[in-house]
Amino acid sequence: MSESGPSLDEWRNLYDAAIRFKELAPWSWMQETDIFGVQNPEMDVLGFVSVMGALGEHYALALYLGTHGLYGFWGMHDAGPNLQPEQMLEVPELQASFEDRAFLRDRDREVIKKLGLKFRGQQAWPTFRSYRPGFAPWFLEAHEARFLTHALEQTLDVAPRFRENRQLLDPFNGEHYLVRVPSRQDGVLSWQDQIVPVPPPEPIRILIQRDEQVMAALKRLKPVRLTIQVDLFMMPITIGERGVRPYFPYMLLVVDTEGGHILGSDLLGPEPSLNDMLAGVPGKLAQRLAQIGVRPSVVDVRTDRLRQLLAPMANELGIQLEQSHVLPALDEAKTFLLQRF
Repeated sequence: MSESGPSLDEWRNLYDAAIRFKELAPWSWMQETDIFGVQNPEMDVLGFVSVMGALGEHYALALYLGTHGLYGFWGMHDAGPNLQPEQMLEVPELQASFEDRAFLRDRDREVIKKLGLKFRGQQAWPTFRSYRPGFAPWFLEAHEARFLTHALEQTLDVAPRFRENRQLLDPFNGEHYLVRVPSRQDGVLSWQDQIVPVPPPEPIRILIQRDEQVMAALKRLKPVRLTIQVDLFMMPITIGERGVRPYFPYMLLVVDTEGGHILGSDLLGPEPSLNDMLAGVPGKLAQRLAQIGVRPSVVDVRTDRLRQLLAPMANELGIQLEQSHVLPALDEAKTFLLQRF
């Protein structure tokens, strides 16, 4: 295990809390939307607990990290059947779930063996994962294990009270939440309820990267009556060195609307962060258009995020930018590429 991994005592505390959480089975009376907060005793950070399992399919506790995690959860909830895989994997989260033995990795089995624990049956094996935007679910670091332990333990306090009082977790004005707040006296943690305002986070500002030479080359091109479709989506593969958290690459796909021809496809990695990758997307598209010597009149995109990323470049080049969920040429090309993977 990496040096940042939990100690054996930290693992023991986490497994003990998870076992007691499963015995309580709060999914019997809680929905995923019955949210409450837990303040991290080690830093001024909030996590927001959601209990999964009401439908009897996936028993877990999710700890959504910070306001981006909380409102990312509500965004997933509001998306309903239109939820995209990358939307789930772009929300910062820690999760304790109960899986079949076949789901476990060697590292999980090693910890369970060292702790002398035994589990049997379907959805009986505690499993812990960390989710970071753009990266594959991965093993916990020590500070994550401690925070997830606190979240499980505080659920053991809150869930029975919620069963008796269904008003306990009702948000006030939609942006206030019950938060379990710790205090330490003589080295002992104690917890109390507080109603805390949690407004939506400020929009993330992304500093767009640009290549002045490429933009100058595009401006010299004569605009042509051509519509292209552009999409940015997560690929169903992982990339990374052994023992290091892998990431999901994103593909920037450019297609000729009328002919359906693929004009360009670039794999992008969310390193050092997803936002750094997004900052480079307009530049990648500009570079691709300059390579093929085309300055289109219209660019169609599907997502609001891509529209916002490309808007400054489109305005500067006099390109009409349109957004639509129906992009048949792009979907056909995307299906072709995904079948290859």
